[in-house]
Order: sequence, then structure tokens, then C-alpha cells
Amino acid sequence: MLATFDQFAAFCRAHASRPGFSGDLVREFGGLLPGDKPPLVWFEANACSGDSISTLNTVDPELGQILCSLFRIRFWNALMPGQGRRAVEALFAAVEEGGFVLVVEGAIATAGEGRFTIPFKSEDHYFTSLELIRWIAPKARFIVAAGTCATFGGPSAARPNPSGSAGLWEIIDRRAVINVSGCPVNPDWLTGTLFHLLAFGLPEVDRYQRPTLFYGQTVHSICQRRSYFDTGSFATKLGDPECMYSLGCMGPVTGADCPYRLWNEHLNWPVKASTPCIGCTKAGFPDQPTPFYTPLPDKMPRRRS
Repeated sequence: MLATFDQFAAFCRAHASRPGFSGDLVREFGGLLPGDKPPLVWFEANACSGDSISTLNTVDPELGQILCSLFRIRFWNALMPGQGRRAVEALFAAVEEGGFVLVVEGAIATAGEGRFTIPFKSEDHYFTSLELIRWIAPKARFIVAAGTCATFGGPSAARPNPSGSAGLWEIIDRRAVINVSGCPVNPDWLTGTLFHLLAFGLPEVDRYQRPTLFYGQTVHSICQRRSYFDTGSFATKLGDPECMYSLGCMGPVTGADCPYRLWNEHLNWPVKASTPCIGCTKAGFPDQPTPFYTPLPDKMPRRRS
């Protein structure tokens, strides 16, 4: 008997802190996947490649094995062997065929007719990310914004934002985008979301179009130091073992399961390392959480809600 969504959701939560999440996911629920693997197009816009790097750090098994069991990778500059004209032709061919899953990394530059981000050019034309995304997105089956730059603009859109960078959902129909935020994105969040799309379709999302399976709780509500907050025991300097709220922790207003999902193959997360959560999954990051080590009530006016 095929597994149900409730079993899938329980698995994602129960396996949050265990190595091998992605591999176990495929082994446990691979029977739910379509027989014909859909094509994948990973498009990088105004980004530092941090989300690609974070995703590529998936191990046990490594990401290439996982993705190849889920998709036919048609275009991803970080993985594909083709370069130059061959790479561009692969992208154009995949888009013309349609029906692909589109993952966008990085914000979309809008100033100067988008010319702050030019992925490639022909003899007589400079192709901007803005132009390309408006052409690619309508042909995709599913659209995932990976990382906080792609979702909400992130550091690329930080003040004074000369490039006019914006999140993907500000450029195309916001209802068509599934946002998987994080600076960088946690590999489990992205892998779990992609698996959900293939096995169950569109996930339940919050008001920021993020899957509630991974972003439905605040960091504060599941933090291992919550008892210190409840008893009024606060850290006075970085490295202290008490609650980091007094040092600017954004956990109370940040949706993410970092406390038990962990990072670097489920080894650590900021508060466990005795530094505050800086709210990297939030809309408005990094402007809204700054100054980083100032308590929440005293932070500068919010840029976005």
C-alpha cells in the first residue's frame, strides 16, 4: 500500500535531525513518484551561488544521486558539463518542450531594464534575468524559489538596492511560486518541497507562499533554549548558554524548523553555536533584522511586514 501524505509529513519531522534525510526520503516514498521523471531547470539570477552550494552539500547519498532519481536535469550551471552555446541551447530546448520543474536561485534585478544581471549574450543581444524569467516561468509545471534572494530579494535587495532586485514572486504571478527561503536554503527544505511537488502536488503554504511543513513553526517555539526565555534568563554576551533574545535573536518572529532540522548535515545551528538567529528565512532580511545584536523591540523600523 502506498504511503499517505500524513506519513510523509511525519517522516519529514521525525527525520529532521538525522543524517541521510534525502536518501531515506527516496527509499521510503519513492513509490509515490511518477515513472517518467520530469525535467528540471535550475536558473541562477542575481545570487552568490550559496543556495546551489548548500544544496550540493547534501550527503548520504550525495545530491547528484538524489536529483537524478527525481528529475532529468536539463539545465543547471553548477552541475551541467555543457558550457557556452551548448548550455544556452540546452536551456532553450528544455523551455520550448515545457512541463519542467523550475528552480530559481537569486533575486531578479529590475533596474536598468534588468541589465544588472546578464546570464549570457548572443552576438547582438544581452539576455537579462528579468527577460529570461518572464519567458521561462509560464512554461514551467512547478516554480520553486530557492533561498531568500529568490524568495524575497534578500541581501541582493538590501538597502540601497541599486540593482532594483526583487523576489521572484514580485516579478511573476505570486500564486505560482513556492518559496523555500533561507540564506542559504537548507537542503532538506528544498529536497522535501521538490519531493512533495512530484508525489502530492502543491503543498500547503503560509502567507509568504512557504511550505508550512518546514516553516509552520517559529524558531522560538521549538528552540532548545526556550525554557531560559520563559524563566527570564538571558545571555549577556555571545557564547553564553542562556536565551539569546537579549542579543537580538529573531527566533520569535522567524518561521523555520532550524532547532531540530540543523545544518551542515544535521550537526549544528546558530543558537546551538551560541549566536542569535538572524531571521534569514524572513521577508525583509537582512534589512529588517538589523542591527543584528539589538533586541527585537529596539531594531530599526521594519522595511516589510
